[in-house]
Amino acid sequence: MILRKVFNPIAVARYMLTELLVSTLLTVGVFFLYHNQHLEKVVLPFSVAAILGSALAIFLAFRNNNSYSRWWEARTLWGSIINNSRIFARQIIANADNAVAVGKASPQQVDDYKKELIYRQIAFAHALRLHLRRQDSWDEVKHLLSEHEYQHLLQKTNKPNYLLQNQGIRIKEGMRSEILGAFDNISLEPTLAGFNNFQGACERIKNTPLLRQYHFFTKLFMLVFMVILPFSLISDFNKMGIPALMIPVSMLVSFVFGVMGKVGEVNEDPFENRITDVPMTSICNTIERDLKEMLEERNLPAKIEAQNGFLH
Repeated sequence: MILRKVFNPIAVARYMLTELLVSTLLTVGVFFLYHNQHLEKVVLPFSVAAILGSALAIFLAFRNNNSYSRWWEARTLWGSIINNSRIFARQIIANADNAVAVGKASPQQVDDYKKELIYRQIAFAHALRLHLRRQDSWDEVKHLLSEHEYQHLLQKTNKPNYLLQNQGIRIKEGMRSEILGAFDNISLEPTLAGFNNFQGACERIKNTPLLRQYHFFTKLFMLVFMVILPFSLISDFNKMGIPALMIPVSMLVSFVFGVMGKVGEVNEDPFENRITDVPMTSICNTIERDLKEMLEERNLPAKIEAQNGFLH
């Protein structure tokens, strides 16, 4: 996620390199043909570029609006995962500690049980992050699970779902051993179901791209607009006696439309491990720090801070 408010012009130019090169070649080419090949008749009225630009702006507005909606929904879902993880940890700690108070379990049994479930919840957050980014760094969750569970995890296709399944099983076992109360599942099950819903919603965003026809036609209209624009500007600037000014003006207009298109393109997929994505690494770090602190642990992982204005 980008946090900086001012961007390096060189970085922006590098980011828009393809669009800038195409615009430059087209604009300089039209200028050369007009003044050196005497193709004065090969011009278009400005209204052609204006109409096409208006149509392109509508496409870009629709696409960017939907792209941002996808990004914001993804961020909202991960915000809910943070909140529900804290709720789940609080429920487990409060319910399990009650077993010690009423003499149903020893302090060591309760501490081990709390640590197991809360560590597994942390592992779920990390696993969902890796699952959505399609990364294979599963050793990141190894320290949070038993060796037996970790080896079984590696064999599963949907690893976050497997961890939630184990949470449900261990909650039932906790009820049978009276570490949890007979009715504690009434509050815990909706919390677990919420994690399933959050995962499913994230997978929907990941696996269902924005309508490809909008992507294709936006690219096509952008290219046509960049071709037509210099032909629509050259005559007017020539009449004003400043024909060379057509080159930077045409490039500037194309650059503005190109940036609008690029912003929508990168925001429509918020789980691709890019600097524009939802900062899942930072969110998982927050979950791990908060839940371990709830267990009264002191050796917390270092807080992930933004680097050079970017939060991953």
